[in-house]
Amino acid sequence: MRSGLSVQSSLTGVILFVACIWIVFLLDRVLPLEHLGLVPRQLRGLVGIAAMPFLHGDLPHLISNTPPLIFLMLLLVGSRAASTEVVVLLLFVSGILLWVFGREALHIGASTLVFSLGSFLVVTGMMERRALSLGISLLVVLLYGTSFLTGILPWQPGVSWDGHLAGLIGGCLVAPVAMRRVQVKANRARNTDGR
Repeated sequence: MRSGLSVQSSLTGVILFVACIWIVFLLDRVLPLEHLGLVPRQLRGLVGIAAMPFLHGDLPHLISNTPPLIFLMLLLVGSRAASTEVVVLLLFVSGILLWVFGREALHIGASTLVFSLGSFLVVTGMMERRALSLGISLLVVLLYGTSFLTGILPWQPGVSWDGHLAGLIGGCLVAPVAMRRVQVKANRARNTDGR
């Protein structure tokens, strides 16, 4: 179980992360930041791995990403995984997958992170086999399952379906790594308590 201070720190991190996305959106109205998005297989596009979730084309794009991002990040904060580390890994793995395999286009928006958070929470819930984790998995599937399935279909104009797919796959790849770390930490704590 995470300490109250740890959860409070993580909640502050969620608020700051989402606030940064909105601040970058406002800055992008005056400065040309959108070009910093991810462009597959181009060196200039590598910066987009980190920049992509902070860049949005317009207000509806940003508004559509904000609620699921906040909700899924709050669920992550409540999990046993190290939330900051997991978000960084999700951004990196999903971004690399998109950079290597994505369509040659400018990819922007936090939806890749939303999709990776969703798949991460579902996979970790199934791996942990704890009632709370399974409940979270079920909740994510019930709330976002249809969006996750339709979001990876390639016939949607103006949608980074390949970014969504990279996010889904990235979340599935990061989940076992994060769960191993949680298990190692739990084993260390048990061994320390047993002395």
